[in-house]
Amino acid sequence: MGDRVSLSKQLRTSGRDDHRRAERMPYLAALVDGSLDRAGYAAMVAQHYFIYEVLEQASAVMRADPFVGPLVTDRLTRLPALERDLRFLLGPAWRSAISPSSATARYVDRLREVCFAWNGGFLAHHYTRYLGDLSGGFYIAEAVRQAYTLPGRAGTEFYVFDGIPDPAGFKAAYRDRLDATDWPADERSRIVDELRVAYRLNIDVLADLGHAVRAEAA
Repeated sequence: MGDRVSLSKQLRTSGRDDHRRAERMPYLAALVDGSLDRAGYAAMVAQHYFIYEVLEQASAVMRADPFVGPLVTDRLTRLPALERDLRFLLGPAWRSAISPSSATARYVDRLREVCFAWNGGFLAHHYTRYLGDLSGGFYIAEAVRQAYTLPGRAGTEFYVFDGIPDPAGFKAAYRDRLDATDWPADERSRIVDELRVAYRLNIDVLADLGHAVRAEAA
């Protein structure tokens, strides 16, 4: 690869500003300081459910891909944890109580469009979601448990990765696998562009959540 910047560094630096913007969204600030009620928190869990349902369907397809298949592991799977969280937060009829927001519907449409047949698009969304979960999930889980007096892991299992006791080491190994693959320059550019799309879609979901919560409180 010579002196060329690694793909992992490209992704990390290209997504930095969008990541910071996502962290500053009013909905997240209200979530971690306890300003939302439990239903406001459950609304985000529900949107995650729809996103990860499609992303993990794509993961099952991409396991066989020689470029991104090695990144797919059951240790990252989030859907069963989201189902347990929603059952705890909303009760046994949780499936009939949730629906995707307009922003989540657009996000899911994009996942279906790019993640099942384009390994680079799958990579961009896989990287954005799962490495983000491993990076900030512990902080959000602790804040939510304290703000909403949740017992143990109940309602926050989404943020618990039992199979990854060393998140920092896992993320380093993930990035090493990225950099061991010699992606063509034009494909690297497309992946970086899709990473930015993924961040924008995530920010739109948080904005929708903020609007919905404010409307319910009015």
